Parts: sequence; C-alpha cells; structure tokens
Amino acid sequence: MPTIRLGEPNLPLATLVQLSRPGAKAALAPAALQRVRASRKVVEDAVATGRTMYGVNTGFGKLAGVRIADDQLATLQTNLLLSHATGVGEPLPLATSRLAFALRIHNLALGFSGVRLELLQQALALFNAGFAPVIPSQGSVGASGDLAPLSHMALPLIGRGEMFAADGKRVTGAQALAAVRRQPLLLRAKEGLALINGTQIMTAIGCLAVAEAIRLAKAADVCCALTVEALRGSATPFQERIHAIRPQSGQLATAANLRALLQGSAILPSHVDCKKVQDAYSLRCAPQVHGAAKDGVRYALDVVVTEANSVTDNPLVFPGGDVLSGGNFHGQPVSQAMDFLAIAVSTLANISERRIEQMVNPDISGLPPFLARAAGVESGFMIPQVVAASLCSENKTLAHPSSVDTIPTSANREDHVSMGVTAARHAQQVVANTAKVLGIELLCAAQALDLGEPLRPGKGAHAAYKALRRTVKGLDRDRYLAPDLAAAERLLRDGTVVGAAEKAVGALAV
Repeated sequence: MPTIRLGEPNLPLATLVQLSRPGAKAALAPAALQRVRASRKVVEDAVATGRTMYGVNTGFGKLAGVRIADDQLATLQTNLLLSHATGVGEPLPLATSRLAFALRIHNLALGFSGVRLELLQQALALFNAGFAPVIPSQGSVGASGDLAPLSHMALPLIGRGEMFAADGKRVTGAQALAAVRRQPLLLRAKEGLALINGTQIMTAIGCLAVAEAIRLAKAADVCCALTVEALRGSATPFQERIHAIRPQSGQLATAANLRALLQGSAILPSHVDCKKVQDAYSLRCAPQVHGAAKDGVRYALDVVVTEANSVTDNPLVFPGGDVLSGGNFHGQPVSQAMDFLAIAVSTLANISERRIEQMVNPDISGLPPFLARAAGVESGFMIPQVVAASLCSENKTLAHPSSVDTIPTSANREDHVSMGVTAARHAQQVVANTAKVLGIELLCAAQALDLGEPLRPGKGAHAAYKALRRTVKGLDRDRYLAPDLAAAERLLRDGTVVGAAEKAVGALAV
C-alpha cells in the first residue's frame, strides 16, 4: 500500500477505507507541518499573555468558568483524558478503531487545533506499527464530540489505556509505546481537549458502513436480475424510456444495471406469450425502490466524506491569533445521514425478502414448494426465507431514527445531543443484516434457475450465477444450509459475485 498523506483536506472514501486495513501506513502532508506549527504558536502565545481560553486554561463544560493556573495546565489535560475514558461495551472492530485513529490524526493535522507536532508524531508511530486503540463501542451521545470513546483512543499516547497489536493481541498503552521506542507524552495546554473533541468514531463507523452499502446496492441489482430470470419475469419495466420521464438518479442507474445484467437472456424471450400481465412490485418496481436506496446511500457518502475531511475540534485556532469556541463537534449531520443510510439499506432487504417469498411460494412461482426437489420429505429453502424475514424485522427496529433523540448532559450545558454513534452503529448492523438477506436471495435464485428450463440467463446474471456455483453447489437434497448462507453472504460482501457480473457487462452504477 502507498503511504497515505494525512492533513490533505480531500481524502476520498477509497483512501479512508484503505486506512482501516492492516498494514496501512500514513504520514503528514508537507503542508500540514507548517499549519500545525503555526496553530501551536497561537496557543502558546495566548497562554504566555495570560488570555483566558476555554479548554486551554479553563475547566470543561459546566466548569468552563473555572480559571486554571498555568502550572496546572498539563495536569488539567491529563485529567481530562482519564476522567472521560468511561466507555462501556464491546470494543469497536479493529478496522473501525484503525480508521478512527487515523481520522483523528488527519483532523488535527489540518491545523486548526493548536497541538504540537510531537503529539501527531507519537500517534503516527503507533499507527504505522500496526497498533490500534481498544475503544469501547458504547458511551457517546455525539455532542461535544465522541468524548468517551475518543478518550480511550487518546490514552495510549500518554502510556495509559490499551491497544490492539498488529496480531490482534491486547497490550497496554505503555507496552505499545515501548514497542515503538517512545516515551509517554506529557500533554500541554489544549492537547487533551483537542484529542477528544470530534466526531471521528461515528464518522469511522459511517465510512465503513457506506463503503459496504455501495457494494450491496450493486449486489441487490444482481440478485434482482437473477430473480427476474428465475421467476420468468418481464424486462419491460426496465426500459429506458419509462425511467427517462421520471429521472431520479438512482432509479435511472438501477434500470440501466438491470438491462445490462439481463442482456442476452434466453429465458426472458421464452415466455413472452405467457398469460402473466404484470410482475409483483418486488420485481417490477426494483428500479424505483433500489434507486431510492442508492440515492440515500450517495447522500450518506457525501456527508461522511465531508465530515472525515473537516475540522471538528473546539475551540478552533485560526491564523492571526483567534481562538474561537464553536460547535463543529456536534454530530447531527452524521447522525441524520446514518439514520438515512439505515432506512435506505433496510429497504433493499425488505424488497429482497419479498422476492425470496415469490420464489419459495409455489402458488406464485410455479416452481416446486420451497425450491426443494422432493418437497414434503425435504424443506428446501423454507427456513432461509424465515431467516430473511427475521432480519428484515430486526432492521425495522434498528432503522428507527436515533438523530431525533436527545437527552441533556453535563449539567444541561450540552442540552442537545446527536446520538451519532448510536445511529452509525445501527446503520452498520442494518448493512450487515442486509448482506445476509441478499445472500439468501442469491441462493434461492440460483436454485430456482437450476429447477427451471435449461436456458441461459442474461450475460451478467449468468456470470453471477457461475461465481456462486464455484463455491456453493445446488441443493439436490436437504443439507446443513447455514454454511451456504454464510458463503453467499461472504461472496456478496467481498465483491466476488458483483465483480463477476461487472466483468461480463461492465461497471454497474450506484
């Protein structure tokens, strides 16, 4: 992997995702060095002249009116990390922790936080050695930044807390520093606050959820195309002229994807004279439903990439000497986007589950009950449809918006909060659930094709079918199906199935 320059203000999603991967390396952009030094000088000059500045030489939150003596400033910043590191719950996944750590370095390197270059060098030494902070997943309300989890993230810089080593083993912050031959950092004015005032936890979760949602938006189109073939559906609803007169971006993209995936089908022309007038909405309205989901995913993409490249510290240090208190740490933009992402991706699962039902229900499909070759003695795909229904129901509860919730904290100083981490965690779980539902649809569609007439589906759909069958065989009789479900999910999440389809018909649009 190439070394990623942090402090460059326009890192795209692909680069952000790369930062989450094992072995990623980062360095400060040359321009960031000058900005960081200039920003730090503003803080040091202000302290030297005796100015009172929130978080620099005052207490925090309700204690902002308490002036701190100069000889207590280092203790103030250390105490801030220790007292705020109160997260609970399971640690964030390693990929999320790595990305959050990198995002915090990136945020500070943009040069509006007033930290020393030494602090960033300390963090980079740990990151580049493969260490990632152990960060509890619960405890943030997403208002004055992700205070509790970011405090856990920052503790190893001063030799406290815990980190995951590159091999996944948990070590103390002191052990991690020793491994990179560095001493615990003695924090100076403002640096503790600069480390924990930000939205990097919700943003890291959000970036990874959006990246996977983009893959699933394509996967949903591939699964739908296979189902259209399996159910002897019609390609008429995907004609370009229908969508040209309702030019919603996602709708246009989905219809184009389905046309490409179905092109060259021998199945669709084989039943043009059948008595069926219209397909069910889960097939016929796929461009409209998948398209709306794509629009939601693209909105979330814009928000999280903007946030990842933004300064979310407080107070902010500007060239010329101004140190200004504001509210860039408030997570409302990300929280709303994550709620929208959860809703959008839930919709992909909902419509996929309805297509699964279309295939396993013999009264609708004309296929053997539950796609079993010996229905009765065999149950076929009866229970995978139940599993899909269960996951969709869970998604509906997870998609209840978190961003409309708020509860006052910090003696009512923080009287409106975003619940951004909660929204992001829920969206991430919805994405994971939806991958499972789409995997079940993929399995059912392939089985239905096996049970139908021996005609080849469209070029893209056929490529996806073959990609699945290289790993998962058709169901000749009842067998232990859980491994098949896991394999299908994996093939969708790692891009194998979509990649095969795209190799056959070209890139699919989102």
